Amino acid sequence: MPPATRLVRPDDAPALADLLRRNRDFLAPWEPVRTDEWFTVEGQRTAIHEVLGQHERGLALPHVVLDRDGRVAGRVNLNTIVRGAFQSASVGYWVSEDRNGQGLATAGVREMKRVAFEELGLHRLEAGTLLHNAASQRVLERNAFERFGLAPRYLRIAGRWQDHVLFQVLDEDEARDPAGYFQ
Repeated sequence: MPPATRLVRPDDAPALADLLRRNRDFLAPWEPVRTDEWFTVEGQRTAIHEVLGQHERGLALPHVVLDRDGRVAGRVNLNTIVRGAFQSASVGYWVSEDRNGQGLATAGVREMKRVAFEELGLHRLEAGTLLHNAASQRVLERNAFERFGLAPRYLRIAGRWQDHVLFQVLDEDEARDPAGYFQ
């Protein structure tokens, strides 16, 4: 079985643009309003270039979610990686509508959680979902994320500021520091 995720590459732009175009209506209730450029190959090349720049600076870990045949099925990212005493990041993800219900998002988040704790030495991951996004909440709960709060008008999604339920998971290995960030 192929890995659940891998680092996004510039040559993923055509596959991601195709997925985003096909899933435009499906993703619209869960995403910021996007310009038409976002759904093009060039728009995705630009987005990939920007996020890989953040990755090089240690601020993000952008991955694609892979299906069981190794094809790109969505995205999963560690965003806003913060070091120092916080050692935290936020997790964001989506999977194509035609691949929902196959466990791909759950596997993708599981892999990012493993990388965050075991390879990056992070202590905490956070994720937020819209109040009515039960499917995304189940993905988080399957990965041992616990609900810890409500953030009123947290993000501008689908054109308006919307409340989000906040989840977190902590690395229970207090001594773990595989990346040497505390030395």
